Amino acid sequence: MRTGASRIVLAGALAAIALLYLAWHWGGAHFGAALLVFVLPPLLLLAGVLRGARSAALWSGIAALFWFSHGVMYAWTHPEQGLYAWAGIALSLTVVFSASLPGMRARFARRRADS
Repeated sequence: MRTGASRIVLAGALAAIALLYLAWHWGGAHFGAALLVFVLPPLLLLAGVLRGARSAALWSGIAALFWFSHGVMYAWTHPEQGLYAWAGIALSLTVVFSASLPGMRARFARRRADS
């Protein structure tokens, strides 16, 4: 997967996470708070990724640790919301992988060139 392709996957995963959390908390008692905590961050990161900000991928990967933990917690404690929780887990892993891939490729390509 090329760097451009991983950025497209990252952008898609961030958009999907924002939509997932929007659907998950739609009509809930704390919908406004959910918008600020769960929907706004991936949208801001998506804007950074689309703009080409170098730090957006890093912060996306860091935020994905939170989304992953949240998904695991809900999958464990609220199995009736398993679809949302497992989708959040899968999308957060997609974010981590797609955000990390360009750096991993550069790191290991450099090592092979030095050998």
